[in-house]
Amino acid sequence: MLAPSRVRTRFLLCPLWLLFALCAMSCLLPSATALAQSASPAAAAPALQASTPRDGQHDFDFEIGTWKVHLKKLQHPLTSSTTWIEFDGTVTARAVWDGRANFDEFAADSPSGRIEGLTLRLYNPQAHQWSLYWANPKDGTFAGPPQVGEFKNGIGEFYCQDTYNGRMILIRYIWSAVTPNSAHFEQSFSTDGGKTWEVNWITYQTRTSEASTKPSSAPAAAQTDSAASQLTAAEQDGQHGFDGLFGTWNYRVKRLMHPLTGSTTWNDFPATGTCHKIWGGRAQLDTFEADDPTGHIEGLVVRLYNPENRQWSLNWATSKTAKPDPPQIGKFKNGHGDFYTQDTINGKTIFVRYDWSKINTDTPHFEQSFSDDGGQTWEVNWITDQTRASDAADKTH
Repeated sequence: MLAPSRVRTRFLLCPLWLLFALCAMSCLLPSATALAQSASPAAAAPALQASTPRDGQHDFDFEIGTWKVHLKKLQHPLTSSTTWIEFDGTVTARAVWDGRANFDEFAADSPSGRIEGLTLRLYNPQAHQWSLYWANPKDGTFAGPPQVGEFKNGIGEFYCQDTYNGRMILIRYIWSAVTPNSAHFEQSFSTDGGKTWEVNWITYQTRTSEASTKPSSAPAAAQTDSAASQLTAAEQDGQHGFDGLFGTWNYRVKRLMHPLTGSTTWNDFPATGTCHKIWGGRAQLDTFEADDPTGHIEGLVVRLYNPENRQWSLNWATSKTAKPDPPQIGKFKNGHGDFYTQDTINGKTIFVRYDWSKINTDTPHFEQSFSDDGGQTWEVNWITDQTRASDAADKTH
């Protein structure tokens, strides 16, 4: 169909005799208004459809549950190698924010050793795109930039630019052949700007259960204290530093309304959350939900332990931004955790501090503070006091 502007242009170029002929025939044709009215619904529908971005917030709903996975891994990518190794694994996925985010755990025993990983997927409601973040327990951080993309016609494509063996490459994820009980995934690398792609990782998933996993937790206060007492001080300050948070919680939150402005106005409101155990405690997914006077808050924290430097990386994200803040890095000492990062607020670069205390009790305490003078002084702007909710339905794994 020609655009209206092009139709008008062609009429203006018509010879004069044709214009008279058209006028003479006008009595035999429907009016322009009638034609426009009859054509407008059909014409408007494609235009409206094209201008409205597709809502993809439930594109990964199929992944929720548990799966067995058969994998094929190219042994030496980007070397012209044709040697593949095959092995089996498992995936367990849970929904977050009613499907607008999800989190899965991957585990497999390959010929070269044990592989463990996790993927955090966040949906951006403004861009209508997903960001996929991958981490493994060896380095305790999200590896590289996120894969960003979307589903179209049942195919999900996600891209990023990263380095491999010191070389800049493009990475592509493709999800396809998605059914209620199966799915296909491929990872590919490109060294020529996407002109050609080499597939190096293939998975075939088969569902074993549709149920999302239960939160992992310590079952009761007395047992929590008993388990904590059996750990050495080094274990409590190391990879077991956050063990006390596993389970379901009620929060009392105090929030400073306008940080770094001299404000003394605080909001006080309740919240709820659940802390899930990953990799035996070396990582956690912690969810948070509340209604404060400014609106609804949905958040999550992924905590990752780095066994080499014995530090934690704390990655906070909300459903509004669908992107983790710069990670808070730090560790525990004598049961007290301090974690720091550099960030911006209102365009100004600041330091941010997370302070955890009483973490191995049933009333953990948390404070967030900002500093705009290089850490000389700190202003507390967020305080939470947690009380353990019932964990009757929880199971450790």
